[in-house]
Amino acid sequence: MNVERIRQAVVASHDRAAVVAAWQREFGLGAPYDDPGVAAFGLVNGVVPVGDAFLEVVTPCREGTAVGRHLARHGGDCGYMVLVQVTDMAAARAHLAGSGVRKVWSVDLDDISGTHAHPADTGAALVSFDRPVPPSSWRWGGADWPDRSRTRVVTGLAGVRIAGPDPDALRDRWAEVLNVVPDGHRLPLPDGSYVEVEAREQPGMTGIDLWAAAGQPARTVTIAGTEFRVVNR
Repeated sequence: MNVERIRQAVVASHDRAAVVAAWQREFGLGAPYDDPGVAAFGLVNGVVPVGDAFLEVVTPCREGTAVGRHLARHGGDCGYMVLVQVTDMAAARAHLAGSGVRKVWSVDLDDISGTHAHPADTGAALVSFDRPVPPSSWRWGGADWPDRSRTRVVTGLAGVRIAGPDPDALRDRWAEVLNVVPDGHRLPLPDGSYVEVEAREQPGMTGIDLWAAAGQPARTVTIAGTEFRVVNR
């Protein structure tokens, strides 16, 4: 299996519209795509392109959803999920099974295949492994996502930050699941994006990093209970 990059990062929120508006205000991003497919999970969402990567917010629209339980455990809005792009879906699924990771959802469509790993088997966050066809496409962002992409302030996803009470064990588990070699507490991916592991008592996805556009300063802002950092390459 070859995990190429982080393609999408997801937060959970009780107020989808407020999160989208904050992303547009803080990062100059465009209009969201509302994926009707997430209704099957009892959700509404908004997927906003950042260059050719994506931010997503998911909000429960009925009782008894996994996202609703996640929000309750964390006491409100928080990080939720990361989607990584792979080159070989069959190899990815075999690797997950060999690593003792159960799948909670899987799909094979003409233009994308995906598998969600059981968060209890990875720790900190839900992870999805996805293979788009062609690799530059991304069904989950909506067919017109290139027209909605804005890069004046930020140009793409730099990384995500996850945390737990034993960061060494969490780092090693994610290194195994992603099939990458750690660099300290950072797990680097081939495109330069990364997963960074921090120590925190409550496990979770604590932050999302975005690449700064030329001339934009590094800064930090909290949106949906998640620390967003604008970082320089």
